[in-house]
Amino acid sequence: MTGLAAVGAPIGWPVVTLGLLLGGLLVVRRRWPVGVLLASAVVLIAFQGAGLFEGGWVWPLTVACYTVAAAGRTRWAVGVGLFLLVYALVWDWAVTDGPPARALAASGAEALWLALVLAIGNGRDLQARWRAQMEETREADARRRLAEQRLEISRELHDIVAHTLAVVGVHLNVAADALDESPQDARQALRTAMDVRGKAMADLRSLIGVLRIDGDPAPQPDLGAIADLVTAARGAGLDVTLHEEGDPTTVTGPQAVAAHRVVQEALTNTIKHANATHVSVRLRYTSTEVAVEVVDDGYGAAAPTEGHGLTGMRERVTTLGGIMSIEGNGGFTVRASIPLQT
Repeated sequence: MTGLAAVGAPIGWPVVTLGLLLGGLLVVRRRWPVGVLLASAVVLIAFQGAGLFEGGWVWPLTVACYTVAAAGRTRWAVGVGLFLLVYALVWDWAVTDGPPARALAASGAEALWLALVLAIGNGRDLQARWRAQMEETREADARRRLAEQRLEISRELHDIVAHTLAVVGVHLNVAADALDESPQDARQALRTAMDVRGKAMADLRSLIGVLRIDGDPAPQPDLGAIADLVTAARGAGLDVTLHEEGDPTTVTGPQAVAAHRVVQEALTNTIKHANATHVSVRLRYTSTEVAVEVVDDGYGAAAPTEGHGLTGMRERVTTLGGIMSIEGNGGFTVRASIPLQT
């Protein structure tokens, strides 16, 4: 009503009726924006044609035009607005026989108003689209991070379980063989198996805690834990030598974890498949990389088949920009070069 009065329409029952009709249609404008605009245009033309209203052809439809443009249906708003402007010109010239200059001036002013309303509505639509796109991007990033976390956890589970089963299996076999002839050796083998099992359970609980609680990640293995791997492998009957060159403190977290997992998986495969008696583990730390080499004297294959463990080990290294090679020729050899972040 205020808008109609502001454009010069005399307040009377026709204007009140028109205002109530247009206002009533606006109640459902968000559900049917185009339908409300078309119905409002029809009502306005009817009132103008009956001589009940002379307050303009575009001003009364401002909210309806804006809603259509904001809903991404700008073409409909432009089409209806242009139709009303052309209809207004024809009406002024052919029906009311008004001065052409006055009709053109009024139509020009309303055209500018229509352009402003549509620009604002279209800007609102673009803003909503941008926000929706940003939300989709955030959701996609969240799904990607979740997938990466699940992959990382699956790798950790594989490394822990595979290494534990291999070492525990060896000690259980030793205990079974020595049970009758040397109960003391059997008891020692069982104690070692229980210690390895306890360490693995602690690691698994840490991973499960990450899944249950949204907080800091579980503690990751570091280069210092490689000595524990060597000790466990020696307890499984292997003669393992560990050589380290350089300063391990120069190796950052992800690279330290990758180096630890490479050694762990290599020793696990040696225990399970190589039938080796001696394993050499060499680690070299420089300012630019950490180099890992694990060599055994077992029955390596000429073209070793990569399972989940070796594939995961390679992925760890390549993700950090490193290179890893696996060879089997009179023994099993794993070499990895992992660059350090600068």
